[in-house]
Amino acid sequence: MTADVVIAGAGPNGLMLACELSLAGVRPIVLERLPGRTEENRANGLVGQVVRALDRRGLYERLSGSPEPPRPSPVFVFGAMPLDLGRLDDNPMYGLPVPQRRIEQVLEERALELGVEIRRGHELTGLSQDEDGVTVEIAGPEGPYRLRTRYLVGADGGHSVTRKLCGIGFPGVTRDDSVSRGAHVSVPAELIDPVTGGLNVPGYGPIPPFMHHRTDHGLFVYGPFPTGTLINTTEWHQDGGDQPMSLDELRESVRRVLGVDLPFGPPKGPGPHQLRRLTGGNTRLAERFRDGRVLLLGDAAHVHSAIGGPGLNLGLQDAVNLGWKLAAEIHGWAPPGLLDTYETERRPAAERVVMHTQAQAALIAPGPEVTALRALFTELLRDERTTKHIADMMSGADIRYDLEGTHPLTGRPAPDLVLETETGSVRLAELTKTARPLLLDLTPDGALAGALDGRRDRVDLVTAKTSRDGLPTALLLRPDCYVAWASDSLRPDAKERDTLRTALASAFGVAG
Repeated sequence: MTADVVIAGAGPNGLMLACELSLAGVRPIVLERLPGRTEENRANGLVGQVVRALDRRGLYERLSGSPEPPRPSPVFVFGAMPLDLGRLDDNPMYGLPVPQRRIEQVLEERALELGVEIRRGHELTGLSQDEDGVTVEIAGPEGPYRLRTRYLVGADGGHSVTRKLCGIGFPGVTRDDSVSRGAHVSVPAELIDPVTGGLNVPGYGPIPPFMHHRTDHGLFVYGPFPTGTLINTTEWHQDGGDQPMSLDELRESVRRVLGVDLPFGPPKGPGPHQLRRLTGGNTRLAERFRDGRVLLLGDAAHVHSAIGGPGLNLGLQDAVNLGWKLAAEIHGWAPPGLLDTYETERRPAAERVVMHTQAQAALIAPGPEVTALRALFTELLRDERTTKHIADMMSGADIRYDLEGTHPLTGRPAPDLVLETETGSVRLAELTKTARPLLLDLTPDGALAGALDGRRDRVDLVTAKTSRDGLPTALLLRPDCYVAWASDSLRPDAKERDTLRTALASAFGVAG
């Protein structure tokens, strides 16, 4: 066997999976058909629970440049309607405005630090599998060759070769009735509101930053990102043409959408700068995420509208979910069916993203009936419960995995905690950088250590205290920081300890 895992695709999702596997003691090989990192910037940041997930791997500070922990965003947007998140007691919508090319750079740097082998200019061309592994056929710079691996993961995008070679269907819908245009530009300084950072459009009025702005003729977005000002438009029932995209074309589109001219010029700085036109879009979900020893990850398993920025939130969390389970299979301690839970847990998350992006697409479309629907939604969003529901949905905070147990936290992401240990205060995120299972014993006498007998090689124990009221007294965390078991008892009795042992066996196998 040449490799434990081969990953096809060195985008953010494939690199994240490579990091997760490496932290778990597995050395993957990553294949990427492109000779170098792409300069194309497909996303302008991260939104949702993925920000917390990266924080819990020590990657947030690298991306943000700040040692401060992530903070929720006070406002966001759903279907071009503002969400006032500042009034929520528990705001789940985190944001990090970092371009995708920077995300890929940081993840690649981390993967190389962990010893991952990345082969650029190597393209997956064929595969065959049996009970013991997968034979991968590759076209490399020096000619074709083969690799033998125990598992193959396709993280090779919406046009996934891996998925096609396995004959996995990709049903869904393709829309070609809209044209989106986007470009980095320079905007006259006098048009920028010094207080809000918004754009004061002559003859039209103020437009807030980063908030999708719908008119009767289309959609306009103004994004003053740290890397440059980005302007996007979306129009319906219009031919995008076959000529190269230009700033003049974007100007004409802005004029049609807003009804006025917006003065802007070429972008400043070294770039790379975005200048692109996209027609229509796909919404598709793979018929299955697994075919024997081949698995699909990220866009290879699901594609959808980019509205609301859910793509990396979904795909990177796929990687964090899959990594520890695949490593458990390779190390031989995975309980039966553990790897199958990758699809049973992540498919509902993908279906939810498909649902809310399609709903948002309907809410931004032109027409008086849509305007009426938006008026109704605006009324509904005055209710804090509606805002909370939508924020949880868009961020992924409403996902609850079907795990055995009755505690409200079971199956949900672990809360952010500050723990008092023998060596001082520590954030939970500092304890999860190793991506190992973790039993947090916050009981007064630290009495749960015995439950780990036979599993101390695969589950870490931390005894600590916390000053916050209303928190559990014990938490069993999976490597993806989802709660596998929890207790509120100061001194868990024998019955609760039995449920802890059951949870340990269900997630981390029988005691050695």
